[in-house]
Amino acid sequence: MANDWHADPLVWGNGPRLFEIFLEPTCPFSVKTFHKLDDFLAQAGESNVRVQLWLQSQPWHLLSPIVTRAIVAASTLDGGKETAKKVMAAVADHREEFVFENHCTGPNRSVTPNDILKRLEDYSGVALTHAFEIPDLDSALKRHAKYARQNGIHSSPTFMVDGLVDPGMGSGDDVSEWVKRFQ
Repeated sequence: MANDWHADPLVWGNGPRLFEIFLEPTCPFSVKTFHKLDDFLAQAGESNVRVQLWLQSQPWHLLSPIVTRAIVAASTLDGGKETAKKVMAAVADHREEFVFENHCTGPNRSVTPNDILKRLEDYSGVALTHAFEIPDLDSALKRHAKYARQNGIHSSPTFMVDGLVDPGMGSGDDVSEWVKRFQ
């Protein structure tokens, strides 16, 4: 496979203020956060703020590494970040298909990585397998992990405003509360 791929950064908006969010795609609190992002950009104004998502795979979400790799793989395809967003939306909208019950039991214990990829492709409409198999795709995944570690991020969702962690922000906040931090 050629090394001419590029993982599109998961950044929306073009404003001077930076809102970075660390998400674990199968985490219920990250899903709640993900569903608020378009509304946040609309309210804050895409010319006022940039939203950058960092994927934060967590070991207690046992299928997380497969799902995370698939999202980064999607960002290498036509459409880049928008294609990755479609895959994230598929996970968010069908979360139970990508997690274990109580982090350790249930029918998903019998699935294989290929089953997870097939589900992601079916729900998102994105053909992921070829991109998932990019041999050095892990370099893009490592950028996400390294950046999180450098900033002391250990769980998701975690929010950073202009480069500083904001421990007062949460997935349960109304979008208007997030917008106030950028006015």
